[in-house]
Amino acid sequence: MDLLPFAPEYAPLVANWACSAEEAVLWCGEREFPVPARRIAEWQEQDWVHSRLLVAGGAAVGYGELWTDDGNGTDGENGEDEAELARIIVAPAVRGRGLGRALVRGLASEALAAGRAEVFLRVHPDNPAALRCYRNAGFAPVDAAAAQTWNAGQPVDYIWLRLPDFARSRTGTPD
Repeated sequence: MDLLPFAPEYAPLVANWACSAEEAVLWCGEREFPVPARRIAEWQEQDWVHSRLLVAGGAAVGYGELWTDDGNGTDGENGEDEAELARIIVAPAVRGRGLGRALVRGLASEALAAGRAEVFLRVHPDNPAALRCYRNAGFAPVDAAAAQTWNAGQPVDYIWLRLPDFARSRTGTPD
């Protein structure tokens, strides 16, 4: 498996991986279904969004983003030494095979290798499959006070997770 920079020609493919309007909301908050390929292309225009494509056996099987803030406050969530994983999705035909976990671990490894001290992600509270995936990738809930603060102004009370120090070796990147 390879984690590669996202190429715009894959936007139509990824746009069709959400199988229902409900899944689109859980994945990326998008209310338009199917998710327009142009929306995925628009995400790439943000300097703080680093999109990746998981490729296995020559086929694109997963998509995810690494959000970073290099000190200019562009993402509104994280400090400059933190990263957030976002908009993670696996192609429907290959779900349940551990590819989501591999994608999350690959994104976390990339963030840590780039010198990010903390790696976070959020999951919609109505998405138990994603929560299970992230926990299996080594993420654990943040404390309640941090979650409450980070949820201020959010459309839902997300479940916020971070990669704890003890789990960093599971991503393939040393502490």
